[in-house]
Amino acid sequence: MSDKIKIDLVSDVVCPWCAIGYKRLEQAINEMGIQDKIELEWQPFELNPNMPATGQNVQEHITEKYGSTIEQQKKSQELMTEYGAELGFTFDYFDEMRMANTFEAHVLLEYAKEQAKQTALKLRLMAAFFGERKDVSKRDILKQELEAVGLNADEAFAKLASEETRKEVKDKESYWQNMGVSSVPTVVFDRKSALTGAQPVKVYKQVLTELLNA
Repeated sequence: MSDKIKIDLVSDVVCPWCAIGYKRLEQAINEMGIQDKIELEWQPFELNPNMPATGQNVQEHITEKYGSTIEQQKKSQELMTEYGAELGFTFDYFDEMRMANTFEAHVLLEYAKEQAKQTALKLRLMAAFFGERKDVSKRDILKQELEAVGLNADEAFAKLASEETRKEVKDKESYWQNMGVSSVPTVVFDRKSALTGAQPVKVYKQVLTELLNA
């Protein structure tokens, strides 16, 4: 048996497959009973780094970016809603839903990591965006969610104002892009191997089993 398995989860707060991928990974870890053998860290990735502060209608955004028709989007959203429900995660898609800029959320996730609450905040922000119709680029929403997981909003916002922290997040984003990460979720194991996309639970179990027995 090796020491802990280091998992880097490269993802964005507004990425539905990232929520599904994490919940499946979590299920694999829980079913294997190896929670104490895992060290998990969320890594920043912005799907839309140039998203304006006002955001953009999700349907319009997906059509522009991927060329999907409204009908295709609806089918995809139904599928994600179904997958989410199986994993205890709520997707509440609606026509006026807007894509948000997530840079400040990523900066706050760095702060949460220092406080050992990174996963709690990440899941809270995902739930707020996908299930509670909240704009996770707005500071009043970010403040609510920080406090919801027991973090000090004033301390966190001081980090947000720090050029050094903001640069750190940009550097991390660049690092993962330079490592070849171009889509999320990307789950990196011990910085040696990676899986992209939301894999089935059994695939995560297989990889974790191999790593534990290495």
